[in-house]
Amino acid sequence: MMISIFQRVCTRSALGALLTIGSGGTMAQSTGSYGVATGSGAANAADHHWRAVVAPYAPHIRPSNEHSDVWAIGLERQRADNWLAGGSFFSNSFGQPSAYLFVGKRFPSLMGHPQLFGQLSGGLMYGYRGKYQDKVPFNYNGFSPGALASIGWQFNRQVSLTVHAVGDAAVMFQFGWDFR
Repeated sequence: MMISIFQRVCTRSALGALLTIGSGGTMAQSTGSYGVATGSGAANAADHHWRAVVAPYAPHIRPSNEHSDVWAIGLERQRADNWLAGGSFFSNSFGQPSAYLFVGKRFPSLMGHPQLFGQLSGGLMYGYRGKYQDKVPFNYNGFSPGALASIGWQFNRQVSLTVHAVGDAAVMFQFGWDFR
């Protein structure tokens, strides 16, 4: 009973955050040459953008005969202040259809390089069921918390490559296309 209430609260909170971030809002940022937030000033609708992502490959750190190919597709909405929200559909390590709804933040210009960025996200994951339910922590009926730490390179205003640390299980390579 308590876990069911927790699931509903987490789902509603994640959806609310997605809607809030996706709708934009007033920011005091503008974007630089690679489309990342810099300086101050009045932001406009052009500072917010959608990003389509595809991750065709995720090698496992410790491969197993049980592992299947992992892939993902997703959509993110990034605001001018570098907060983002999105969702992805993926095939998990055991071939099960899965999903991840998240909010996060992108950290542009890491180590003084305008193209290099970091990204953190957290949210609600669904998909590890049956005999694989114990492969992710705090799983209840396929629902569990999820988090990704990432580093990436923004090649130009549209194209980026991101490498996600998928817990201690895999590394996922993701290509992104920003719609500006």
